[in-house]
Amino acid sequence: MKQINTLRVRFALWTSGLLLLILIFFGVYVYFSMASGLSAAMDNLLTLNASQIAAGLNIESGKLILPDSLFEVPESADLRGGNVTIQILSPQGKLLQAFGTYQNLPVSLTQSFSNYTDPASKTTVRIYNQPVYDNNQLVAVVQVAQSLDDVRDTLQKLLVTLLVSVPILVTVAGISGYFLAARALAPIDQITLTARRISAEDLSARLNIPVTNDEVGRLTQTLNDMLARLNDSFQRERQFTNDASHELRTPLTAMQAILGMIREKRRTPEEYEQALDDLNEETDRLRTLVENLLKLARDDKQKSNLFEKVNLSMLLKDVSDSLRPLAEAKKLSLNCEISENLIVLGDSDELIRLFVNLLDNAIKYTERGGISISANDNEKSVVIQVADTGIGIPAEHIPHIFDRFYRVEGSRTLRGAGLGLAIAKEIVRAHHGEIEVRSKIEQGTVFVVSLPQNLKEL
Repeated sequence: MKQINTLRVRFALWTSGLLLLILIFFGVYVYFSMASGLSAAMDNLLTLNASQIAAGLNIESGKLILPDSLFEVPESADLRGGNVTIQILSPQGKLLQAFGTYQNLPVSLTQSFSNYTDPASKTTVRIYNQPVYDNNQLVAVVQVAQSLDDVRDTLQKLLVTLLVSVPILVTVAGISGYFLAARALAPIDQITLTARRISAEDLSARLNIPVTNDEVGRLTQTLNDMLARLNDSFQRERQFTNDASHELRTPLTAMQAILGMIREKRRTPEEYEQALDDLNEETDRLRTLVENLLKLARDDKQKSNLFEKVNLSMLLKDVSDSLRPLAEAKKLSLNCEISENLIVLGDSDELIRLFVNLLDNAIKYTERGGISISANDNEKSVVIQVADTGIGIPAEHIPHIFDRFYRVEGSRTLRGAGLGLAIAKEIVRAHHGEIEVRSKIEQGTVFVVSLPQNLKEL
């Protein structure tokens, strides 16, 4: 039963079944077409013979004049050798002359063709009656008959041929279909074996099947591409887990060290206060890190029916004003060039988080000069640029800055977990927008955010 459920066996069975139906319909059509053709040919032959006989009759003054032996003339030689029975009858049905095997054939002036079974030989014959007229007066009836044995023998041989050949053809087709299916599906078996060797622990295996421009080749390429994406995803998740463990361990280790130091001996009230302040700082850092991790771990796909109209112009000005003291504390300028009434559909809290992250990073990594934020709209989207004159980002790090926990080596002296830009990218993605970065060392960095204005179709 398991073998029958294989695709190649089912393909062979379907092929055989379909061919069987086709051959049955074809055989029935051929058989009845042949029977009809042979019957028509015999009728034509009988009609022709009767016409030849009628044309050779001698009729004078409405009377039929027959020689002593009409069928001894040379013109009737073909008829005598063709297993044909011919009778000349008077209008009253009296036999005048006859030639052939069958006698006492029925006569009918209302039915030209008829079948008759000879009592002596049990043979079925085909009869044609042709009346002969002279001046619209019936003078004779020419009757021609021929056995149907040849027709039936021919049809029987055809039937036997069909009954023998159809099963043979169906069997050959089924076997051929099985081997063709086995050959065509051989790469699928190889794909199955390779897929069984692939596990979540090792996604580096690939389907080593020659790439061809057919269905199997395209399937192989698609599966290899999928395995590459899965492998990349698993690697990033492993890296995320390792980095998260490391980032969580840092504040916990600091807290444990502070508590251990305090418990070594009695401390002054000032030292206890300092220890509590340090613990509070590490707790805040740990809480922020956990909140960021939870945000990245949950499904951040926003639903458009949860979005509302947001005046991005006012939002950007409020964010700029809230972070201006940080810039002024570092003696940096913060310039805004924001067009009025920039409206987008989105989550205002998430958008605030997005631009706070971008502006906070700009201030954090800029030591002199200033930061500028600009916003304007085009036909389909609002484009926001956050530019600084900071230290810049090396070109080799730009493709990775939106990865979780990724930090440029020069920035690791600053506090942070490397999640700000990853969260920013998730927020932009949830709003169906795009974010990109341009940067040059010691010249500054520009983040460009594009947010669509119309989300009705999302």
